[in-house]
Amino acid sequence: MVKKRSVFDINFDPDEEDETEGFPAGNQPEAEPELARPYYYLQGHPLQNHDPIPPRRGPMASAISETLEATTERATAEAAIRAENDALAHEHVRLKKLGLITDLIQTADVHTRKLTRDRSVNVDPELAELKQSIQAVGLSNPIRVEQTDSGYELIQGYRRLTAFRELAEETGDPRYTRIPAALVPRGEPLVDLYRKMVDENLVRKDLSFGEMASLALAYAQDSGVDVGDAVSTLYASALKQKKTYIRQFARVLDDLSGALKYPEAIPRALGLEIYRLLENNATAATSLRAALENQPARNADAEVAILRDGLKVKKAPAKPAGRSTSKTSLRLGLPDGEMRVTASDGKVEMRLPRDFAAVSKQRLQRGIEAFLAAIDQED
Repeated sequence: MVKKRSVFDINFDPDEEDETEGFPAGNQPEAEPELARPYYYLQGHPLQNHDPIPPRRGPMASAISETLEATTERATAEAAIRAENDALAHEHVRLKKLGLITDLIQTADVHTRKLTRDRSVNVDPELAELKQSIQAVGLSNPIRVEQTDSGYELIQGYRRLTAFRELAEETGDPRYTRIPAALVPRGEPLVDLYRKMVDENLVRKDLSFGEMASLALAYAQDSGVDVGDAVSTLYASALKQKKTYIRQFARVLDDLSGALKYPEAIPRALGLEIYRLLENNATAATSLRAALENQPARNADAEVAILRDGLKVKKAPAKPAGRSTSKTSLRLGLPDGEMRVTASDGKVEMRLPRDFAAVSKQRLQRGIEAFLAAIDQED
């Protein structure tokens, strides 16, 4: 007898997840036939215009794409950094040319050999006040220096530098061994460096005519120009009358041949009197030099007293009776303007709107000799 086998019909309903599950990463379905395209390819289907689902990229393609993006971003960042560095470098050069770059430098590295200072090296009564201000609020105005192979050369700020050095010595505080300094461009002409120093101190009311005249003499010697031209160049921004006073003080200092130790202590009125004395008395300079050299240990007050005593010269003897008192006057039209000439016994006076103090002694002497020779020449 044959045993019957039982047969059961089992219907398996496919899971929704299996129907919607996509292909494994990196695998693409085979090309579909025309009639089996997705709904977004079917004409008239409501979702026809929707974008198709983008294909998934494999891990190698993703890595290459990410590397390319990172390389592009890095190249862009590096280009931006280079452009910024170039802009900063150009700005640094521009500011340095203008003398606007400031740094803290060692005071021991600052020298004062290149320029003759327009400030006296004698005791400065206002230096103590400056030091107190620096200790209280610091230095608000940096000095100006020119960088050299051996350090820095001082252009402006002699008193400020002196105050820092004295504070470092007096207090032992290392803060005062370094001073804020603006760096001026290297290789500037000598006249520009002198002008920068002069223009800063010219506005100071305590800068004496003796100090300004000393600087003019030093610049004339360094640059090989006439003293009158040196005054015109260094003090171009000063008033005309002030430049005349500086030239007259320079004549006094030059005639006394360095015998003065305290030219800054000479009052303006006294200096102008000494100038007139030297103009009218050929032996006055020799007498004054001898009087100054007889007191080598003198101070500023003693030097001024010697100069005042030098003004007490004997009066000229009275004119003998019978001398002519007549005068001859005439006017001449010259390119500089009208000249008025008055001639009398022992005196010839010429008035012309021109600063004769600006003429050098050598040229003035040659002109006077030529004038006298022309007068003595017979017609």
